[in-house]
Amino acid sequence: MITTRTTKLQMAERAWGLMFAFFVRTHPQRTAALASRGLTPNDSRGLNTLDTEQGRTMHSLAEEWGCDASNATWIVNRLERLGLAERRADPDDGRVRLVVLTTEGAATKKAVLAEFHTPPGQLLRLERGELEALSATLLRLLDE
Repeated sequence: MITTRTTKLQMAERAWGLMFAFFVRTHPQRTAALASRGLTPNDSRGLNTLDTEQGRTMHSLAEEWGCDASNATWIVNRLERLGLAERRADPDDGRVRLVVLTTEGAATKKAVLAEFHTPPGQLLRLERGELEALSATLLRLLDE
């Protein structure tokens, strides 16, 4: 009889694959939350990166988003057309433009995040103990 022992790496790969599959499977819920507001996933990225106070340069946005400046400009232009973001002069250097959320953009960001944080039905079917264990495990992953 041959027995195989699952390695820690194999277990981690399986756990990660299952988390990824769950995230992908619940994608329609997030897409619907955006679509109901006429937004795209890139718009969501922009909303979640920006706020009403701390302005961001196009360069810093492109760097954080892992795209080139022209793509970041396209996303910001779209958010501006929707009335969710605006460019302002940097108070320390008038030659530099900073991107911030408008009041409407901040309200939209808050509403989208509230909807994103609504748990999918699959989670609600878990027992209380399972949810506690899952939460504790995810907290450990986030603290590292």
